[in-house]
Amino acid sequence: MGLTSTTPELEIAATDPPSSATTAVRRSRRSYYPWLVFALTFALLLSDYMSRQVLSAVFPFLKADWALSDSQLASLTSIVALMVGLLTLPLSLLADRWGRVKSLVLMATLWSIATLLCAVASNYEQMLAARFLVGVGEAAYGSVGIAVVLGVFAPRVHSTLSGAFMAGGSFGSVVGVSLGGVIAVHMSWRWSFAAMAVLGLLLVALFRALVTERRLAEHAADQNVATVGTTGSTIRVPVSSLFTNSAVWCAYLGGGLQMFTAAVLLAWTPSFFNRYYGMAPDKAGAIASVFVLLIGTGMIVCGIITDRVSRTNPARKWSSAVAFCLISFLALGLGLRLDTGAPQLVLLGIGAFFAAGSSGPSAAMVASLTHPSVRSSALGTLTVANNVLGLALGPFVIGILADRLGLLEALQLSPLVYVLAIVALVVGKRLYPAGLQKLAAQSAAAAA
Repeated sequence: MGLTSTTPELEIAATDPPSSATTAVRRSRRSYYPWLVFALTFALLLSDYMSRQVLSAVFPFLKADWALSDSQLASLTSIVALMVGLLTLPLSLLADRWGRVKSLVLMATLWSIATLLCAVASNYEQMLAARFLVGVGEAAYGSVGIAVVLGVFAPRVHSTLSGAFMAGGSFGSVVGVSLGGVIAVHMSWRWSFAAMAVLGLLLVALFRALVTERRLAEHAADQNVATVGTTGSTIRVPVSSLFTNSAVWCAYLGGGLQMFTAAVLLAWTPSFFNRYYGMAPDKAGAIASVFVLLIGTGMIVCGIITDRVSRTNPARKWSSAVAFCLISFLALGLGLRLDTGAPQLVLLGIGAFFAAGSSGPSAAMVASLTHPSVRSSALGTLTVANNVLGLALGPFVIGILADRLGLLEALQLSPLVYVLAIVALVVGKRLYPAGLQKLAAQSAAAAA
């Protein structure tokens, strides 16, 4: 199929320049639709994390009703992140072939129905099975969703949109934890899950009605690139290149490990305030949501800081990531050893703000070290690392330690994982120049 047959606008441009009125109409049409796509995709992302994190708000109720241990509670959280970690890459590749819009609709429908199943679960085993399905549904939403969003925006705003999209997980967690806690206290914990499920299904219907593959193609930011890609003439490097660059491996490891403690804060902060500050579950959820909000805000602000300091020297992204890990390590390490009170809360707030601050720099480093033809898969691999090493491993390990040591003592150990993240990032910075050279060689070989 020829170039002009797939892009009518290019054919018109080549034969007869469009009138100013036609151009104005196109610009007007283009101006709102990309933001509509972002808004709906972002709303579904919020629903994703609301469905995932509402569980944290009802931990005290499940523990009391079903006499669950902390490790069992942690498994209900970690099973979701584990499924996301295991299935993100294969499902992202499948979505590229089957269709991104259809994939997103199917994913959101599945996690919403699975959340409804959580509401009717009668024991731990049924809840675990339902949470397993939540994880399957949410697995590739982040990587496929951001690919849809970036496809309709110019590259000059990609970093900002990526940072906002990644931080959306924290904002969704805030709403899920705070709203879930209020609903659980005034109605029941089952209604907390049901409310998230209904909201998700409503957003799915709205997304399906307004976002289609055809309209995305019409509003693609780069029609030439999209068209060339469909003709099969795009230069591609092997998928194996995702794993043959040592610097990329360091970015994967550093990015995943720095999420460990952030995931612990997301999962266990409500229980921390419930047990050690004597707060009711709804108030504990509300206070914990402030810390979750700090995590999301920190991701955006740290991304902006990194872009500024690395404007003339991209290698400074590694240094920024190390600095954010170090600040959170010191603040949380000290804060969790203080007595309850204002000084502890201040230090925990500082630690939470920088807890996931390396997420943006890590994604930027992965993108800069991988060829465009496999970049979405590379970011999907980073998502796998974030979920397996951080979001799945963190809450589960702390849950096991809490059963043996107590929750506070377990939380005090969690910042130590930042040491491993810092080591990976420091090594990555040393390997960065060689990694860029290897990328250049791969690109040259693919173009030959």
